[in-house]
Amino acid sequence: MSLFTCPVCGAALTRTTKSYDCPAGHRFDLASDGYVNLLTANQKHAKEPGDDKNMVRARSRFLSGGYYDPLLRALETLAVELPEARPVLLDSGCGEGYYTQGLYTALCQVGKQPLAAGIDISKEAVRLAAKRLRDGTFAVASAYRLPLADGCADLVLNCFSPLGILEFRRILKQNGHFFYVVPAPRHLWELKRAVYDKPYENEKILAEYEGFTLEKSVSVQSRIVLSEKQAISDLFTMTPYFWKTPRSGLERLEALEVLETEIAFDVYVYRKMN
Repeated sequence: MSLFTCPVCGAALTRTTKSYDCPAGHRFDLASDGYVNLLTANQKHAKEPGDDKNMVRARSRFLSGGYYDPLLRALETLAVELPEARPVLLDSGCGEGYYTQGLYTALCQVGKQPLAAGIDISKEAVRLAAKRLRDGTFAVASAYRLPLADGCADLVLNCFSPLGILEFRRILKQNGHFFYVVPAPRHLWELKRAVYDKPYENEKILAEYEGFTLEKSVSVQSRIVLSEKQAISDLFTMTPYFWKTPRSGLERLEALEVLETEIAFDVYVYRKMN
C-alpha cells in the first residue's frame, strides 16, 4: 500500500514497480524519476499548471545554497518536538522538496521513523522533489483535492503554498498538526527597494481556522548576502515579484553586483482539535 488514494474513486492505491493501482482498476504510471501524476484532467486549469521549469529550477538552486536555512532549522525544531514515533508527514505544495527532505532527515536523526509524502501541482517541482528525497513518495496533485485518506497524517507542512485548510482538516489525525509558513512584513525588504519605486510591507497574517487551535507562532529573521548575479536572479525569479515588476525595476536589479537583504518568516503551529 501507499499513502496515496485514487483521485477517481478514492480507494487506496498500491504501488508496484511501474504504477499505482487501485482495486477498481484505475492505474497511474510511475514516472522514471519516482513520482506519480494524480492530477486528473478536470482539476487542470492550464496545460502545465503550477510553477514552470525556470521558476522551479531557480528556487532549487537558491534553496540549495542554504540561504533559507534559518527557516528550515526552525521547522526542524518544531517537527522533532511532536510526540509521534512514526509520524506521517505531508508537504502540501512541496515544490522541489527542500523542506520535505529537511524535516524527514531531522526526524530520522532523533530516532523517529517518519513516512514522508509531498504533493505539488507543478510536474517539474514534483520531479525534482522525488529525486531529492528518494525515501519519500511524491505526486502531482492539487492542495484542494489531496489524494490521501481521511485521518492519515500527523503533520502537514504548508510553506508559501495554497492553503487547502478543509483538506488539511480532513486528512489530519485528531491532535495532528499543521505548520503554516508565510512571509513576515519585511521579508526581502531590500530586494523590494531595489525593484520598486514605492516598496510595501507584506500584510501580517494571523488567522483562526475552524477545527484548529493555534498552539504557537515562531518568528524567523536573518539577513543574507548574495554576491553572485545568478543567486540574485534566482531569488527574484522564485518570488511573485517576477511577474509584476516594471522594466525599470528589472534594470536596477540586473545592475546589482551584490544584494544584502532581510529575510523574515512567520511560522504558525496549529493543532487539529478533537
